[in-house]
Amino acid sequence: MQTTDTAAYGLPRLNERAPEFNAPTTDGDKCLDDYKGKWLVLFSHPADFTPVCTTEFIAFAKKAPEFNARNCELLGLSIDSHHSHIAWMRNIEEKFGVTIPFPIIADLKMDVARAYGMIHPGAADTSAVRATFIIDPNGILRAMVYYPMSNGRLIDEFLRLLDALQTSDEHKVATPEGWKPGDRVIVPPAATAAEADARVKSGEYECVDFYYCTKQL
Repeated sequence: MQTTDTAAYGLPRLNERAPEFNAPTTDGDKCLDDYKGKWLVLFSHPADFTPVCTTEFIAFAKKAPEFNARNCELLGLSIDSHHSHIAWMRNIEEKFGVTIPFPIIADLKMDVARAYGMIHPGAADTSAVRATFIIDPNGILRAMVYYPMSNGRLIDEFLRLLDALQTSDEHKVATPEGWKPGDRVIVPPAATAAEADARVKSGEYECVDFYYCTKQL
């Protein structure tokens, strides 16, 4: 029976410091500290010059201004050379009329991919799966999402998730399923029975019961 070295393919953990990296990109060397003070969406793709990846990069490129408006930068990655990345970027611009405005890590040694758990042996030994990581301005990993190689990501979902994380940080609230800016948010559960009773009676919140109260920001 084939075994897997779990240490080599481990996953980073949410709410801890994101794995450090210093890697060559299509815009020079980049490290995690280069993004200090900004949100970062780091995302991997299996390979350059592949159709699903091309659709994702076009979508990320078109949405880049919306990420930037949220104080967020984009950073791509695959286990291809920077020459391949540059050629692919030029091809996308030539064939689809879309300029890729963000750098792409050339992770030929798979150092970043392994640190972030992007290499899944069951999928491929030398290709990164479709992994997406949202890192906050303090370098803390706040969210990660994995997709199979055969299926593309919905980029709007990462904008929605970024909005939700930023709203939770700013207002100390949670967000319900499918939340979008302007929707009601969830107030953290009461810490004591007295607080729960007071909350229900206060009229400040809309409460279904003591544990489920929402408010409008």
